[in-house]
Amino acid sequence: MQRAIVMGGSYAGLFAARVLSDYAEEVVVLEPDEIGQNGIGSRAPQRQQLHALLAMGLAQLETWFPAITQELVDAGAPLGEGDDVQFYVDGRLKAPVSGARMLGATRPFLEAHLRRRVTSLENVRILRLQAGGLVFDGDRVAGVVTAAPDGTRGEVIDAGLVVDAMGRSSRLGSWLAQHGWEGPATDRMHIDLGYATAAFERGSELGGTVIAHSSPGPASGYLPTLTEAGALAAVEGDRWSVVLAGYAHHRPGTDADAFLARMGRCVDPLRKVADNCSMIGDVKTFHFAAGQRRSFSRLRRFPGGLVVVGDALCSVNPVYGQGLTLAALEANCLAAHLRSADSWREPAMGYFRRAEAVADAAWQISSIADLAQPHVTGPYPAGYRLIRRMADMVTTASVIDSGVNSVYMDVVNMLKHPRALSSPQVIGRAVRVLLAR
Repeated sequence: MQRAIVMGGSYAGLFAARVLSDYAEEVVVLEPDEIGQNGIGSRAPQRQQLHALLAMGLAQLETWFPAITQELVDAGAPLGEGDDVQFYVDGRLKAPVSGARMLGATRPFLEAHLRRRVTSLENVRILRLQAGGLVFDGDRVAGVVTAAPDGTRGEVIDAGLVVDAMGRSSRLGSWLAQHGWEGPATDRMHIDLGYATAAFERGSELGGTVIAHSSPGPASGYLPTLTEAGALAAVEGDRWSVVLAGYAHHRPGTDADAFLARMGRCVDPLRKVADNCSMIGDVKTFHFAAGQRRSFSRLRRFPGGLVVVGDALCSVNPVYGQGLTLAALEANCLAAHLRSADSWREPAMGYFRRAEAVADAAWQISSIADLAQPHVTGPYPAGYRLIRRMADMVTTASVIDSGVNSVYMDVVNMLKHPRALSSPQVIGRAVRVLLAR
């Protein structure tokens, strides 16, 4: 194709631009914010929160941007594996698992390196413009109406393919309706999650620890009021990035003393950082009201020349750290579609079927745990009681058995589909482990 346009230049948009650079003569990324390496200039407050790059996300990052892991490490991002990565459930350190690697880095730092790689491509350019609407040519999208950051209407840029990477607040549905197209069905799960992130000076207080993650589980009824939910990551600049999370009335606030007090009720790594490290700057909070996913593959009619990636397609509970990895896997789906489609001008239903299968797997992981919260009222999947009972059993066994935890962590890291946890081998081993205990 002659030109592709990506509406949105954050993580998902940058991945999409990298994929499209192999298929289009020119790729134009529309991003109204002038974003610095520290995230200043972005109107997306969640960029300042701690983000996880799961093992699959790191693998995909290296696939599309070769040698970037070493580049990030050289720039100060710690890389951990084995005992450097610790997961706690109900206050107990889970059984050790070898193999999976996780990178400690803030999202602005990570995006800055991706943006540098993407803009170094000869056929990609980023314009400080925002998308203001779509242009149609019959039954296909043929371009984007642009606007300046202040909202002033700009020019129309023609395109063979347009990618919506505008996030969960994307206006695509209303734009489609303006031109007589049906919008996608949207599933929502209201979870009323709040989380807060703070930075701390980092020394040798935790040895080689890169990631420590703590969550409530079956023993506490999944109630974060009984076991504080939180995580820390060693990040660039010799800092710890610490996030605390809570639902409904237990959401964390911006008060630094209250933040430190909650860290003191968490697992040992977070207590040590609270006791030994100085906080840098303010506590930053974010409210995540509901997870949502949009289903395009079920539409009877959809215009050609249009795809959707990132949170604009599916936005799940950020506690599970799936967002960045999900965006990378959707980029894989886009590449697979462009390789196999008869024409990129036709409706991209092949892409949506692939991407929604990936999104559904992420939704399944997060929603089963979300539904354990007493204030979350559904919708419940068919067979939820049995699914929940098996999930509790496997989670409990994963704390004490490395074999079960190996599969469990592969699912958490999105290396395996959630169905792996319900295989006869895993269920059988979990039963034997718990009976022996």
